[in-house]
Amino acid sequence: MDTRPPDRLVRDAAGVRTVDDLAALLRALRRRHARREGQRVLSYRVLATRAGWSHTAVAEYLTGKTLPPTDRFDVLVGLLGASPIERGVLASARDRVDERRRVTVPAEPAVDPVVRVVPRQLPPALGHFSGRRTEMAQLDRLAPDTGPARRTAPAGTVRIVAVSGTAGVGKTTLVVQWAHQVADRFPDGQLYLNLRGFDPDGSVTEPATALRLLLDALGVPPAQVPDDPDAQAALYRTTLAGRRLLIVLDNARDSAHVRLLLPSSPQCLVVVTSRNQLTGLVAAHGAQPLTLDLLHPADAAELLRRRIGHRRCAAEPAAVGGIVARCAGLPLALAVVAARVVIAPQMPLAALAAELRVAQHRLDALAPDDPQLGVRAVFSWSYQALSPSAAQLFRLLGIHPGPTVSAPAAASLAGLPVARVRPLLAELVRANLLNACPGGRHGLHDLLRVYAAERARQLETGSALDAALRRLVDHYVHSAYHADRTLQPNPAPPVPGPARPGVVAEYPADSEAALTWFTIEQTNLDAVFDAAVVAGLGAEALHLTQVAYTYLDRGGHWSALTVMQRSALQLARRVGDIAAEAVANRNLARAYLRTNRHAEAHHHLEAALELEQSRGDLARQGLTHLHLSLLRERQDRHRDALAHGRTAYELYAAAGDRRGEGKALNVVGWQHARLGEYAETLDWCGRALQLLRELGDWPGQASTWHSLGYAYQHLGDPDEAAVCYQEALELFRRLGDRHLEALVLSDLGDVGYDTGDLAAAEACWGAAVGILDSLRHPDAEPVRAQLNGLTGRG
Repeated sequence: MDTRPPDRLVRDAAGVRTVDDLAALLRALRRRHARREGQRVLSYRVLATRAGWSHTAVAEYLTGKTLPPTDRFDVLVGLLGASPIERGVLASARDRVDERRRVTVPAEPAVDPVVRVVPRQLPPALGHFSGRRTEMAQLDRLAPDTGPARRTAPAGTVRIVAVSGTAGVGKTTLVVQWAHQVADRFPDGQLYLNLRGFDPDGSVTEPATALRLLLDALGVPPAQVPDDPDAQAALYRTTLAGRRLLIVLDNARDSAHVRLLLPSSPQCLVVVTSRNQLTGLVAAHGAQPLTLDLLHPADAAELLRRRIGHRRCAAEPAAVGGIVARCAGLPLALAVVAARVVIAPQMPLAALAAELRVAQHRLDALAPDDPQLGVRAVFSWSYQALSPSAAQLFRLLGIHPGPTVSAPAAASLAGLPVARVRPLLAELVRANLLNACPGGRHGLHDLLRVYAAERARQLETGSALDAALRRLVDHYVHSAYHADRTLQPNPAPPVPGPARPGVVAEYPADSEAALTWFTIEQTNLDAVFDAAVVAGLGAEALHLTQVAYTYLDRGGHWSALTVMQRSALQLARRVGDIAAEAVANRNLARAYLRTNRHAEAHHHLEAALELEQSRGDLARQGLTHLHLSLLRERQDRHRDALAHGRTAYELYAAAGDRRGEGKALNVVGWQHARLGEYAETLDWCGRALQLLRELGDWPGQASTWHSLGYAYQHLGDPDEAAVCYQEALELFRRLGDRHLEALVLSDLGDVGYDTGDLAAAEACWGAAVGILDSLRHPDAEPVRAQLNGLTGRG
């Protein structure tokens, strides 16, 4: 066993030349530190836990497979018990190895410390695109070159193209096809957003929502997005400043619909499509108008040949001519007709041409003066060719209020197993009546949604539609409940009642899958909440607001959480649900606490407590007292905070709620720590940790480990404090609670500073500031002040 003393280790460090030399020295340090701790060996797993890294990373650092980054190297040698002198010489050795590698190995390209998201949102281009050569050339002239020569637009202006034309004329197809061809001219990415401007049911993507979606695509954290639309627009313009992006705003209602969505960078190009002529954009913003007309007959025939096949068209040229004439050059009509032919390869083209002649009145409606009627007629051709089951599913998809739908949600709508629904979804995609979206999801074009809803109202009974909507709401209630239970194994919301027959719920396998599910479905949850309220499903709507709480809170979506809980509070009062009203008050207070809005938080907590006392709900009163304890702590009223914690403990004990008792024990211990009574903290929090471990309560354990770390830190035991903080950090990361992760990192930085490990302090404080800044949280400022004081930055 290597027992090199410190002076020997310092001498050996001078001879380090390779990564293997450095790893050997680190292993010697590890063996020495294990002996000091009275252990045979200090395992990689223990080191990984203490550092908050993966087991693999530690193994690679200590075996010489990977040279640790500077910040991690400093943390590692600190964990291995190196003295300040040893840390200095080891850091020099690491830098020497790195320098030798840079001389012998080609340098890696510099990495921007700020990771910029490069969106690639363009929908797929069509392989059967035909014609539009003039329009493509016009668009091409407006795209900036790759060099700086075209960066001559006045400051604050942006190039805009306004593409207009009747419904189904191929505006989106043209723009997407061209955008793919010039995508390399926009190295910072391409944004695409369907604004749904002509949805008669009112499902328009309003500017505020559109801004949130665009900011999300640009990588702006949801918690960083302000509530005010003008402030959102300013943040959007700031994010795009100096970047070269192509921005496609599809299906705009009018000029006002897109004004807030325009960047100010002259290096961006915006292409807007609309059924209306966007004269406002032309007059006020200098947009270049491009009006899309019907296809030339030759181009229309070529489109059919590409879709149907040249051989089949060549066999029946007269029928092809008849189809082209009766489709009047409308690309959407041609595409739907071609899909019918492809789906039914045995159908003679002459038979389809004859059918179109009989439906001449429908084709006449394709004239631009009545595009909605024309599109409805075109859709009817494909709809009538569907199997009965696919046709019914198409109709029911029209009542789904959100933008996209998963297979289980579609199955719930139809009351069918997923295995039976998937082939029906595929049939609708082949018929061009449904869009396939990433992740196995599907969406309806806005006009298709209108048509599907109309068919549903015509052919389905009111009771059938009501049952379908109730199944859909049940799908989201139960799926969100299971996702929430994965994030929070013991959630506060009550278990929902049995799902209606035919409902297919989704069951995320782990916390990562649950977070992904909520992220994808958040827009749908908002829409389903509104639909449930309109349909009189108040209990289900309220349950949705409760099971979405954990995801929104931990993810820093506090603005969205505030909006949702306000709606829940209004609904609970309207339907007279006192229990739900109390929950909404407390959840709303939590959102305010997260953002340091103490007066509003106090008002809603007092309201919740009064309601819970009127119901005699001891456990819920205990939970509210825990929130009041946190509020008083934030106001530096620690004796009051301690009193609330003790009251919560007594209420939980009286209610027989052991999990609540465990959390209250920790809160009492924590408040003792805040009062400098650290021995009491170890007693109360030790009892809390034992109980919460028995119950498998991860959030409670995480908070308790943090309390213990704080106590040990202030009792002068930094090693034990670091161990406790690392336990808390791992759990908060696993739970996805970014705010509390940052606070623990801040405390770990304090431990590093107190022990003279300034590199560790800088690394931890820097990581904490990064998270808190992404959340736009005021807690960032005191940590930033510590960091700036350490590094000398002003």
